[in-house]
Amino acid sequence: MSSSTDAAAVAAPPKKTSWPEVAGKTIKEAREIILKDMPDADIVVLPEGSPVTRDFRTNRVRIFVGTVEGTPHVG
Repeated sequence: MSSSTDAAAVAAPPKKTSWPEVAGKTIKEAREIILKDMPDADIVVLPEGSPVTRDFRTNRVRIFVGTVEGTPHVG
């Protein structure tokens, strides 16, 4: 085997950058799944439409929530 083949064989898989599989899950479930893939993630939960900074941080994962659970009613 050549040294370039050896390096490719031990190279880490690309780091995951999105988690479409957590859509529809609870925040707790989403956190667990994300942290399993990226243990150093700084997970930030925000209401959908919240203003956010535009800086890029390689360990920050934002979870936007905005679903109304149940039917709102007076009472």
